[in-house]
Parts: sequence; C-alpha cells; structure tokens
Amino acid sequence: MEEKTNVEMQENAFEPYIEFLRKQLEDQDPVFVIGVVVALAVVVITCVFLKYFLTSKTVRSAVLLVGLCDSGKTLLFSRLLSGKFKRTQTSITDSSAPYKVKNDRSNTWTLIDLPGHDSLRHQYLEKFKSAARGIVFVVDSAIFQKEVRDVAEFLYVLLTDAVIARNAPALIVACNKQDVTMAKSAKLIQQQLEKELNTLRVTRSAALSSQDGSVGGSVYLGKKGRDFEFSQLQMKVEFLECSARGTGGDDGDADIGNLERSLAKL
Repeated sequence: MEEKTNVEMQENAFEPYIEFLRKQLEDQDPVFVIGVVVALAVVVITCVFLKYFLTSKTVRSAVLLVGLCDSGKTLLFSRLLSGKFKRTQTSITDSSAPYKVKNDRSNTWTLIDLPGHDSLRHQYLEKFKSAARGIVFVVDSAIFQKEVRDVAEFLYVLLTDAVIARNAPALIVACNKQDVTMAKSAKLIQQQLEKELNTLRVTRSAALSSQDGSVGGSVYLGKKGRDFEFSQLQMKVEFLECSARGTGGDDGDADIGNLERSLAKL
C-alpha cells in the first residue's frame, strides 16, 4: 500500500511539467512544432545510422582461409597459430582460433579455416563472409596448371558476391607449396587467373541484366569494356608466395613470412 502511494506521488509530481509543456506546444506556431519534430527525427536516424556503421566496422574481425581441397589451408592454419608442422586431412567443417598478428599494435583476429570441398566451400563462405576483414585464398602452386579452371571459378564466385564486394575485405592470394620444384610463381598465377576470370566473365555476363550490373546477389566483375585485371577491384588484392611445409620437411620451419607481414597490415 505504501509503495503504491509513493508511485502515485511520483506521477503527480510530473503532472505540472507535462501540463506546462503541453501549453507551450499549443501556443507555438504549428510550423515551428513540425520543424522541431523533423529535427528530432533526423537526430534519431543519424544516431541509428552511426551505430550501424560503427558496429559493422568492428564486427569484421575474421580472416578466412579459403581454397580448393589439398591446397594446404589447414597446415597453413596450424603454422600461423603455432608455427608447428601438423599432419592434416581434408576438412569437413570449419576451424577457428584467435590469431595475434605480428606488429606493433598486437591486433588479434579470428582465423577461420573453411572446408575446400566443392560441396561445402560455398556453404561455409556464405556463413562467414559478412565477418571477413581479410580473405586468404590459398592456391596449390605445384598443380595450379591442372586446377586453374576450378580455382578461377571459386574465385569468381567470391569476387562477384554482393556482400564481399560491398565490404571489400583485403584479398591475399597465397601461392602455397613453393618448396615443390614445379611450383608456379605468384606473377604467373596472377596472369593466368586474370585471363581465366575474363573468360568466365564473358560466359556469365548474360545473367547480369540490371543497370548497376548486379542480379541475384552478384556484381559485375571488374570494369565493363576492359579485360579483367585485379587492379580494377575495390578491395586490396595481393599475390604472394609461401610454403606451409617449408624446405626443411616436417621438422623444418614454414616459409610464411610474406603472409604474416601481409596479415599484420590488415
């Protein structure tokens, strides 16, 4: 009973102020009142937009390791985290762990290794793409010539995805297995991928019918009327050479210094 009385007293205490505010609004020009309401609405909308914008920047703290099966993603994942060699097998699910970059800021990203099997990789890319700050696309340099079409098709799907194109995470194409004698160089892999992606763009361009070049969640790759080059993309793209296995075998160190330095710049 006493609590109810206290609540009623508090409500009554505000009544004079509410009545005063009501009279003030009634005395004002309607145009002025509308202006005040519009101004308040603009402030609220701006606050909501800023909250969304700042939040979208902070949540993208993942680095995705993607690529075809047997490209060396999982061993690279292990090397980046612990520096140790680890026997691996084809992944059927994702693996994630905090990764502390090697720079003065000591930033920590979430490193996520995605399955490379054709029936799984698109599903897991869809799951994590919104959180990507950077994407490491791992290529098997030793057998790249045999896989160039498959590599290009997966890369095409990734680069024409509307969410990835909008967020523009940094793309690092890690040309792995450079310890193998027949491995292709990063420069050659870049040139051949540009040619293959240009061909894919021509064969699939008929599906891109809207004025802004997007349809069905995809965007047009590169610039219209010009042969495709990675330099045309909004995202930062870097090709580098590495070897998760290294030249010293199972007990040796990995040759991933270039990759670590690139991750430190994210």
